[in-house]
Amino acid sequence: MAEDKFEQAKGNLKETVGNATDNKDLEKEGQNDKASGKAKEVVDNVKDKANDVIDKVKGDNNK
Repeated sequence: MAEDKFEQAKGNLKETVGNATDNKDLEKEGQNDKASGKAKEVVDNVKDKANDVIDKVKGDNNK
């Protein structure tokens, strides 16, 4: 999960530098990194929620 935040921060930095230097390729690469990091974060959150539900169901069945 920390990798996701790092990827988003790296993307933000690239986008900012690309914007400041008028480097459209770097700016776009930064936007892509941010989007990728955010998507990975969402997937990880969904996995965590699904695992919580599975653990709860398993726990309920053991009673």
